[in-house]
Amino acid sequence: MRLLIAALAAIALGTPETHAIDVSRSKAAFDVTHVFVEHVSGSVPIQGGTVVLKPGSVIPASATAVLEANRISSGDPDRDASLRSPDFFDTQRFPTWTFASTAIVPKGDASFEMDGNLTIHGVTQPERLDVAVTGDSADPSYHATARIDRHAFGMSTTRLDPAIGGTVDITLDVRLSR
Repeated sequence: MRLLIAALAAIALGTPETHAIDVSRSKAAFDVTHVFVEHVSGSVPIQGGTVVLKPGSVIPASATAVLEANRISSGDPDRDASLRSPDFFDTQRFPTWTFASTAIVPKGDASFEMDGNLTIHGVTQPERLDVAVTGDSADPSYHATARIDRHAFGMSTTRLDPAIGGTVDITLDVRLSR
C-alpha cells in the first residue's frame, strides 16, 4: 500500500526531468582587476552539464556544469598563454573546471541561490551562485553571478600576484537543450 501511495504521489507531482546545457547558446565569463585600475575580461567555454527540473518549474532541483579551462580566452594570446600556464590555471594538468550544486534556495518565482562545489586548478571549494531566471518552464534562461577568491584555488603564489586582484567576478548565461 505504501508503494502504491508513493507511486501515485510521484505521478501527481511529476517526475523531474534532466536537461542538458545547450553549449551553443550558453557562455561563461570572468572579470578581474589588473594593476588595480584595468579590468581584464574573458570567457571560458561551457563543455556541458545538466539541469534537473521538476515539471512546470524553472527553479532547478540540481545542476552541474563543466567548463573548458584549456580554452580560456581574454582576447590577448600572450595573456591567454599565461593564464593557461602553471602560474595560474595549469590547464595542461587541469583542463576543466566543474561545478555541482549541493543546495538550491528559491528567492522568488524567478530567482534562487545555488550552493555547490566548484573545482578549479584541482582544488574544490564551496561557492554560491545568485541566479535570475527569464523565460518560462518550457524554455528557461539562467543568468548566474558569483565572486570567487582565486587564492582559495591555489593561485596565490605567482610572481604576478601583486598586480592581479584576488577576487574574480564570474557570470554564466545558461540555456537548456530541448
